[in-house]
Amino acid sequence: MNDYKEVRFNVEPPSEDACDLLAAALAEEGYESFVTAEDAATLTAYVRAEDFNADAVSRAIAESGAGSTFLWDADTIEGQDWNSEWEKNYFKPIVIADRCVVHSSFHTDVPHAEYDIVIDPKMAFGTGHHATTSQVIEAIFESGIAGKAVLDMGTGSGILAILCAKLGASRVEAVEIDGFAYANALENLALNGCSETVVAHNGDASVLELMPAASVDVFIANINRNIIIGDIEAYSRVLRPGGVMLLSGFYESDIPVVAEAAATCGLVETSHSTGVDAWCCLRLRKND
Repeated sequence: MNDYKEVRFNVEPPSEDACDLLAAALAEEGYESFVTAEDAATLTAYVRAEDFNADAVSRAIAESGAGSTFLWDADTIEGQDWNSEWEKNYFKPIVIADRCVVHSSFHTDVPHAEYDIVIDPKMAFGTGHHATTSQVIEAIFESGIAGKAVLDMGTGSGILAILCAKLGASRVEAVEIDGFAYANALENLALNGCSETVVAHNGDASVLELMPAASVDVFIANINRNIIIGDIEAYSRVLRPGGVMLLSGFYESDIPVVAEAAATCGLVETSHSTGVDAWCCLRLRKND
């Protein structure tokens, strides 16, 4: 049983951008998951109790570069069966795009679908329930994955990489910065029999520097606006001319900013979808 620290930040003035920037900085300090309030006035972050350090919190706040002020406190969440907690409170089987069912190994009443994905999420996000995950899944179905090389940046629980493997991708590279989420992704790849098709990497965008340029047909990043904008050049380098990039983890109102950064790398918007709470998925094509 693992104890966790729940660290709650009050954000003044409230700001989605500030929450995103702080979450990215906290991820570098080992924080595993984040919940931003709808009004962006609070950010709640979770880290293993043994990894909690007040100095690390102060460092993340300083390095976030956010313009807001953060006041925080922390509570301990006693270790528990996280799979049981997800099953009872959060994670129920879900069918996406009428073609894909996502469920856990502990579920017994699972709807039938063309593609069956097993996810034991532990504390890592990525069960298909968030609007961005389901939107990207729908975009993947529309992208003709069979026979293509795919890269899933910020793979989390591995759900998108697993789907691409099941759709017949020739190979899938899955990159995850957080060590605990990376370990969870490896477990989920094994559960779905995808360990040979999907190669998982523990790291950030610097991992892409080790990959050949123009080696990916479809690039997927469901992260957040600021990380995507900061790393878009690295993303574009590995995407072949004519390749497709699917970006999510931000709102429809953020599209002009993301598209502007992408355009500097030869990436042009071809379409986008908008879902619950104005979360969106942006589809781009790299110029030939």
